[in-house]
Amino acid sequence: MAVRPVVITGNPVLHRPAAKVTAFDDDLQSLVEDMYETMDAAHGVGLAAPQIGVALRLFTYAFPNDDGVPPRGVVVNPVLTLGKISQEAPDPDEEAEGCLSVPGHSWPLKRAEWVRVTGQDAEARPLDFEATGWFARVMQHEYDHLDGKLYVDRLNDKWGRKARRAVKAEGWGRDGRFWTPGVDEDPFGH
Repeated sequence: MAVRPVVITGNPVLHRPAAKVTAFDDDLQSLVEDMYETMDAAHGVGLAAPQIGVALRLFTYAFPNDDGVPPRGVVVNPVLTLGKISQEAPDPDEEAEGCLSVPGHSWPLKRAEWVRVTGQDAEARPLDFEATGWFARVMQHEYDHLDGKLYVDRLNDKWGRKARRAVKAEGWGRDGRFWTPGVDEDPFGH
C-alpha cells in the first residue's frame, strides 16, 4: 500500500470521463488499497481514482451514515439515481463542499438529499444502496469525478466566479500540479 499524489484541477484526467473497470484482479485490489491509504492520509471522506491520476470508474469513501451502509467502502462502475435538487441558493454555512483536487478551499453547492447507488465492490459483487444527507453528497461528489467534473464546475455564478479567481490565484488550472497527503502540508489544516 502506498499514498499516491493527488492531482489538482487542470490535470486532464480530472476533466474527462473515466473508463469502466473491466478487470477485477490484483492490480485493482492494489489500486483500491492505495486509494484508501491516500484518502486516509488526506483526511478525506472520499477519493475517486482520477484524483490520483487513474482514469477508471471507481471511488472509495469513509463516511459514517444512518443509511445502513458500511461507513467505509469502494464503489466500482457506479450508477447514481438522484433525488430532486433544490433550486434555492446554497447555504454557505451548511452546504460548503471541499475537494482534495481543489485543496484548501470550499464553496457552497446544492446537491440532491437522496441518491440510489448501484455498482460493484472490488470483488465484482453487486452493490445497491440508498444514501441520504451528507452521505448522498459524498456519493454525488465522487461520482462527478468519474464523469470528468469537479464540484467547482457545478457552482452557481456567484460562487463559481470566486472559485475561478481562487484557482487562478493558486496557479492551478494546468497540468502538473499535485500534492501528496502525509508529505506536503495539509491544505485543509487537519
